[in-house]
Amino acid sequence: MKQIAQYQDGRLELQEVPRPVPPPGGVLVRTTHSVISIGTEKMKVEQAKMNLLQKAKARPDQVRKVIDTARNIGWKSAYEKVRNRLSSPTPLGYSAAGIVEAVDEGNSRFRVGDRVACGGAECAFHAEYIAVPDMLVGRVPEQVPMWQAAYTTLLSIAMQAVRQTEPRLGDRVLVMGQGLVGLLVTGLLKANGARVMAVDLDESRREHASAMGAERVVVSSSQDLQNEVREWTDGHGVDAAVVCVGTDSNAPIEQCADALRDRGRLVDVGITKIELPWRIFANKELDVRFSRSYGPGRYDPSYEWGGADYPIGYVRWTEQRNFQACLHLLGTGELDLGAITTRRVKFDDALSVYEALGDGSSSDVGVVMEYGEPDDAPGQPALKPNAEAIDIPSAKRLAKPVEQLDVIGAGNFARTMLLPSLKGRIPLGTIVNNTALSANHVRNKFGFAEAATDPGAALGQAGDGAVLIGTRNHLHAPMVMAALKSGRHVFVEKPLCLSRAELAEIDATIAEHPQSVQVGFNRRFAPASVELKRRLDRVPGPKSASYRVFAGKLDAGHWYANQDESGGRVISEGCHFLDYFCFLFGSRPVRVTAQTTWPAGGALPLPDSVTAQVEFADGSSGQLIYSAEGDTTYPKEHCTVYGAGIVADITNFQSLTIHQRNTRKKFKYGSKGHAEQMAAWLAFLRGTADHPLPYAEARQSMRLTFAVLESIREARSVEVN
Repeated sequence: MKQIAQYQDGRLELQEVPRPVPPPGGVLVRTTHSVISIGTEKMKVEQAKMNLLQKAKARPDQVRKVIDTARNIGWKSAYEKVRNRLSSPTPLGYSAAGIVEAVDEGNSRFRVGDRVACGGAECAFHAEYIAVPDMLVGRVPEQVPMWQAAYTTLLSIAMQAVRQTEPRLGDRVLVMGQGLVGLLVTGLLKANGARVMAVDLDESRREHASAMGAERVVVSSSQDLQNEVREWTDGHGVDAAVVCVGTDSNAPIEQCADALRDRGRLVDVGITKIELPWRIFANKELDVRFSRSYGPGRYDPSYEWGGADYPIGYVRWTEQRNFQACLHLLGTGELDLGAITTRRVKFDDALSVYEALGDGSSSDVGVVMEYGEPDDAPGQPALKPNAEAIDIPSAKRLAKPVEQLDVIGAGNFARTMLLPSLKGRIPLGTIVNNTALSANHVRNKFGFAEAATDPGAALGQAGDGAVLIGTRNHLHAPMVMAALKSGRHVFVEKPLCLSRAELAEIDATIAEHPQSVQVGFNRRFAPASVELKRRLDRVPGPKSASYRVFAGKLDAGHWYANQDESGGRVISEGCHFLDYFCFLFGSRPVRVTAQTTWPAGGALPLPDSVTAQVEFADGSSGQLIYSAEGDTTYPKEHCTVYGAGIVADITNFQSLTIHQRNTRKKFKYGSKGHAEQMAAWLAFLRGTADHPLPYAEARQSMRLTFAVLESIREARSVEVN
């Protein structure tokens, strides 16, 4: 995807960057429109072009940080940090609108295809896709065009300023500065029943201010502001003044103080030098207030990114509620944003807008950027959503680390592939195995505190720890549900369950006991997979993949041949490769067509060799050939992926070959992802990282697996649901 990047030497670039993923509890949005905040972004552009001395004078707070850093780590290291910071690009933008493309499993407010407005200088960038936390997203009413919805963040800044002003019907309010935010303040005050005097240095803003409802417009450089105020207010002074300018001069504050009546209210919105002349402020008993950007919740990470909303009985208007109030107001038609929108430009042409800002030739007020084709039709859905929303909660990044991990089931696979990555990295509580001898052996080998043969020893008491389930497949679902009910976070080897009915039971349990569940789809975490995914995310458009698996013949005595225990090979192993398609494409499977071939020489009473063709919502397709027939000299697993200008091959996750830009690159690896998977889950349990594999994704892969079996049984194409 494309995103605007600003460098501290003044350069601006439209860069190709990886597409983000939804943050915990948040959404991924395909941007349709964003608004350039002329005042704020012009300041950033100008600061970027400054030399180091000028930057230091403009940001003394940053200079103090550098000095403090130097005291701690030395001047040389501090210099390197500053140099790295200045050479790194920063994003621009904080007010956008678009279509929900994917939803984190912890979010229950939004669905794929929802029209939304987004805010936040930390996330709502000028980019084709943005990942936004739940509290910084508002649903757009059907009657509101998306280009207007893109103003929501800026409108919320203005609305919070108006709330701080507390205008009463008929109040006379002076708005100092008629930039974009000042004009919106003017419009909101008018909609609130106040009478507005608009003040600006720029004669060209007169028409815009009048269009937004200003009763009187004063160009302060050419007119006597105080005489205008006396005449307009019959000598009393204005009831309130809102300062919407960014300046190093104290003049706007002094002018507003002179203009206010006794016990009037002064509200500061812009980044303004404020030195309060004691005599006039004391004599008039002026009320000085500041407006907190979009509203309460701004600058509070626990609110914005942690989802900790403020109770409405104590904080009526938070930033998210301001978002919704602004969107409702846009739906009424009381604000004419067309009057302040001087340009609508294509996203690819955005740099020309910034060039004009930088050289001072711009007379723009509001500039709306359009991404792709215009998308003003109310209710237009996303063209090809790449994930689905489900109403199933799950744990976000943990506030405190998990203190203990219990393990149920430690057969050869767990002892070989999983437990070595856990030893010494997390306190190990109880190991449960089917025989006392094996349980004791594992306890001694890996350092568990206790050994037991009864799962109740690990699940019998409620706790806030974690459980790893490595039992045979038919025990997975009941063990997962028991662990969730005991309050534990869960890792369960694949498959998650053996039927749709069990999956529904797990869904219901998670809804009631919202702990995290991770399924052992290790191939996602293999270094070869990580590198391949990184490259594919940079390639536009749908992809196709062929995954070929030589599974080998299955002995009749193997426990996989017992369908009641294993679920059969499609569920036991096939889920791995079907999940891998979901991982590679980052899209939702919608349809599958599958068939089976029975092995020669005494067929087992269940599908042993399968071919499946899977269609995805974004147009991608995956073909799985899973065969028990073949020759042992052939690699067990081979995956080939095709995309725009790229072909990639993975063989047994030991090698990755990339064909791209007329070059061939080969990478060697030694891991199928088990250790990396454990490391990622441990980071989550320590509270240092997000959950590495959201339950919604694992659930989606299991539903696809069940659809493959249904297609085989019914000899038809099956919708994945």
